[in-house]
Amino acid sequence: MKIYTKTGDQGSTSLFGGKRVLKSDLRIDTYGTVDELNSWIGVLRDQDVNQKRNQALTEIQDRLFTIGSILATEPGNAKVKIPELLDADILFLEKEIDTMDAMLPPMKFFVLPGGHQAVSFGHVTRTVCRRAERLVIALNQAEPINELVIKYLNRLSDYLFVVCRAMSFELKTIETPWKPRM
Repeated sequence: MKIYTKTGDQGSTSLFGGKRVLKSDLRIDTYGTVDELNSWIGVLRDQDVNQKRNQALTEIQDRLFTIGSILATEPGNAKVKIPELLDADILFLEKEIDTMDAMLPPMKFFVLPGGHQAVSFGHVTRTVCRRAERLVIALNQAEPINELVIKYLNRLSDYLFVVCRAMSFELKTIETPWKPRM
């Protein structure tokens, strides 16, 4: 299989099912952002502090490919076989959040992103997740999207926030409180 097809040289691409759309289409921007998120999850997975979370982060990357497949499929095309996103995938994130949260001190303030490079990567990943969620919601206003995609991305951003807190805790870095100027 060749890497280049030249079919996108004029600024269009194909959805699963064959429909051609502009590369600037909201659907393309949406699943492109999910792809970007998946890459950032890979950066997080590569951090030494996340060795114990490697399996969970790999599972998340797999689910993000599933979400990308859902978003890349031509609306209404039931002929294309794509993997499924399940309620169990959201429960998996919730269980992981609860496990990490149980070892962390209670939050008493808003935290400024940073403190260690790995933590900073985590916060960038979280904000890309929030952007992907916003784009999915915008796309859902134009045409219905599987509601589990929205729920999954919402829960994933929560998971990523707790991962950042867990990394800070494990790396013994200081969580810098936000002190609003009043």
